[in-house]
Amino acid sequence: MELHDVWFVLIAVLWIGYFFLEGFDFGIGVLTKLLARDRTEKRVLINTIGPVWDGNEVWLLTAGGATFAAFPEWYATLFSGFYLPLLIILLCLIVRGVAFEYRAKRPEENWQRNWEQAIFWTSLIPAFLWGVAFGNIVRGVKIDREMEYVGTFWDLLNPYALLGGLVTLTLFTFHGAVFAALKTLGDIRTRARSLALKLGLVTAVLALAFLVWTQVDKGDGWSLLAMVIAVVCLVGAIGAIQLGREGWSFALSGITIAAAVAMLFLTLFPNVMPSSLDPAWSLTVTNASSSPYTLKIMTWCAAIATPLVLLYQGWTYWVFRKRIGTQNIAQAH
Repeated sequence: MELHDVWFVLIAVLWIGYFFLEGFDFGIGVLTKLLARDRTEKRVLINTIGPVWDGNEVWLLTAGGATFAAFPEWYATLFSGFYLPLLIILLCLIVRGVAFEYRAKRPEENWQRNWEQAIFWTSLIPAFLWGVAFGNIVRGVKIDREMEYVGTFWDLLNPYALLGGLVTLTLFTFHGAVFAALKTLGDIRTRARSLALKLGLVTAVLALAFLVWTQVDKGDGWSLLAMVIAVVCLVGAIGAIQLGREGWSFALSGITIAAAVAMLFLTLFPNVMPSSLDPAWSLTVTNASSSPYTLKIMTWCAAIATPLVLLYQGWTYWVFRKRIGTQNIAQAH
């Protein structure tokens, strides 16, 4: 296996990690409006991700940085062609981080309500747009012989990509509802389990349609295996949450996300951005990659730094592993 193939796999792993972690993170943000009944319950939900949400976003930064360094042509074409949706995602992530930090800085009700609205919308919009973006990457976009995107923003809003956006939105919200059931106590935990069951059924229908469409259009034997794993684990996650086994349900919903993302990358390889104008103009792991020397240096750096990052983030989740409920919220706040 060549180094550019190795880095394609590593970037896929980084996106899997990002969607696994930021997926329930986005889901919790959406659930602040769908699940929480009052301000105290919103604080419970926000506190479940309070110690970890910023660490989850590190995976996105690493995935973007790795793409820039390992596949500069891919990075350039992606960020120029998808400029508007990626800009919207970036602005949402900025406002979302500010909302988490500033929401409790003042006691006025309007102040806190406005930041809570910001948390909801800046969680929902990226959760949808990431699916749209990856749907277009897999489907193929208008790339010319100069490796430049020559389509428009409206070309990105095609049925396949929009279905992908609905899948990521519902799947992340389901993942977040399972996480809420895993991390909370009392009535909110019971309602989170009930809502997760309903969301899971909707997600299963949309995800099955999207994955089958992907497999029929682009798939092979390996992508079919990943699709089967994703579907089986999603069904298992729904069954586990119905039985009250939140830990198993969360693990299975996470595997669902991992298998679904792996399937998308398997359908891509050896392309990184297929051209819908001419397959010969597609960006591949070969024509879009950096020099072998650059990839070699990056590989050594990743081998040293990655285990340290994983250990630190794992330790963070272990420290903040306990459940919380409304009784843990200071009413005088």
